[in-house]
Amino acid sequence: MLQQAKQLVRHYYECLDNAELNDIETNTKDFIADQYLWRGYHPFNEQQSYTDVVSLFWQPLRQAFKHLQRREDIFMAGVNRLPGGKEGKGAWVVSMGHLMGLLDDSWLGIAATGKMTFLRYCEFHKVEGNKIVETAMYFDIPHVMMQAGLNPFPPMTGAQLVQPGPMTHTGLLYDEVDPVEGNKTIALIDSMVDNISTWQQEMSLEDELRQHWCEDMIWWGPTGIGASYTIERYAKQHSGPFRAGFKDRIFKGHLCRIAEGEFGGFFGWPNLTLEPTGGFMGMPATGKPGDLRVIDIYRRKGDKLAENWIFIDLLHFWNQQGLDILDRMNQVPRT
Repeated sequence: MLQQAKQLVRHYYECLDNAELNDIETNTKDFIADQYLWRGYHPFNEQQSYTDVVSLFWQPLRQAFKHLQRREDIFMAGVNRLPGGKEGKGAWVVSMGHLMGLLDDSWLGIAATGKMTFLRYCEFHKVEGNKIVETAMYFDIPHVMMQAGLNPFPPMTGAQLVQPGPMTHTGLLYDEVDPVEGNKTIALIDSMVDNISTWQQEMSLEDELRQHWCEDMIWWGPTGIGASYTIERYAKQHSGPFRAGFKDRIFKGHLCRIAEGEFGGFFGWPNLTLEPTGGFMGMPATGKPGDLRVIDIYRRKGDKLAENWIFIDLLHFWNQQGLDILDRMNQVPRT
């Protein structure tokens, strides 16, 4: 089942990536179920028509990013492994990497640069009956803004860069993988998620992290937060400020959690609801709870987590706080 689902998604990508602008839907609609749900980054949000996904997202993106190419770093599949032994129908196929092209036309109000530009992405595709019935596609629009010379947020605590794939270069799991390794990965992810659910442990944050993370872990965070390297810097540059900057944290759970080999991940819609108390991302308190839509992708090394790629819909979160980042960008004159 998993190999068949992988082949379907790879064939879909081949047809999607090679289609002419006006032929995208024609070339790819046979891969998509009639009843289809697409969850995307703000301002695209939730769409229930593949025709709308093509017209609102894929065609404008391809119009702006000329010679668009997919640079895939992780490709895996699995059965939904939610906590409590719950398993959903069908297979989920995950692709993560960058869509790279020449930003020759404006996109979402981001002016053309004429330069190569990367859009970080991660997609979860649910496959049933040899059709894609559901997709969650999160990406990083603020990263594109930064590449175009715009700075949508205050200075970041982590590093801003074009993020590489796994250090081991082993993320493309096109062939069948021993399920024992995936079981190890999902068990470690489950344990880590359970461990951070309270923020109320007696040990230090660094020692708490050491229970599940390698000392030289890498946290590949989104633009607005940035990436961190080693437990000590991750605690200082993200985990500590994140915990200090919110209250009333409510975990909403995940819609999908899978693993294959040494890789695994999950997404929620949303994952968390919490209220900023001031300081996080250099932003003030708002008095308003907001939702965080998050994708996490992990690489396991032995019995610890070594790398973590994170996609957070920060435009959606701050829009809930009354700040429309895209609108503000368009209101500021540029010379």
